[in-house]
Amino acid sequence: MREHFRFLVFPVCFFTSLPRRLCMRLYTALLAPGEKTDMFDYLCRDPRHFQILSLGSLLTLIILWSDFGPTPLVFLLTAATTLSTQFALTKIYGLQQFDFRSPLISALSLSILLKASSLLIFPLAAFLAIASKFTLRANDKHIFNPANFAIIVTLTALPDHVWVSPGQWGSTVWLGFALICLGILVLSSARRGDIALFFLGSWATLTFGRALWLGDPMAIPIHNMQSGALLIFAFFMISDPKTTPDHVAGRLIFAAITALIGFTLQYGLQVREGIFYALFVTCLFTPVIDSLLKDYRYQWGKI
Repeated sequence: MREHFRFLVFPVCFFTSLPRRLCMRLYTALLAPGEKTDMFDYLCRDPRHFQILSLGSLLTLIILWSDFGPTPLVFLLTAATTLSTQFALTKIYGLQQFDFRSPLISALSLSILLKASSLLIFPLAAFLAIASKFTLRANDKHIFNPANFAIIVTLTALPDHVWVSPGQWGSTVWLGFALICLGILVLSSARRGDIALFFLGSWATLTFGRALWLGDPMAIPIHNMQSGALLIFAFFMISDPKTTPDHVAGRLIFAAITALIGFTLQYGLQVREGIFYALFVTCLFTPVIDSLLKDYRYQWGKI
């Protein structure tokens, strides 16, 4: 009986905002005698582990089954550049430990979203993504999400050679990946699930509201919501603890403004990559929001 109920602990704790320590104690209490939680606790301690697993699985599926997906060479070039840049800048800036997780997530995100007419653009974007973490900082946080920064810079500098894949994978793959993303929110300790849900809620309100205003069938906004790029943006970019406000109220404001700007760009000015430009702009205001609404500063791997 306990074997079935213990898996309800994390969803309950997440949606009721119970502290993660209490969540782990409840889980341990429901374990069979002698079962260890070391590996599970290690995975849950840092949400990037689940992000790497989910993005890596998605990239593998796209490479194997999509006719328009990235090639393995694209990922290898991108990952090699993000990891080597992270390693080099870790040494240059005198940091104590090289961490592969964040640059690997950036490499996976860029490989899935970014399209380019030349292979050389991918290592360039990868370098820009990691370099921005070390050079563009305020209040001990990097200002921009690394992958989003690289996308915007390459889109602006090379508009005829770079574009973003909308990621229309079909309803089955989309739903499966959406469930995985929600699972990450439940199992992770980053406590940034709120901003992803705030953004998706704001975006859905604007999208369905536009359809009602124009008299469009509901199939149109439903199809627009089934975008892989939108999911990756919501769960792996705008939810980045290092580039979003610390306070929950600040994150609500941040998400709503990003959705409004992105919606205006995409549907008002016909900028297909509107949400990515919106996040780039909104991130500039994170230091201001943090100075007005102070709260706990999240650290990777810390409870």
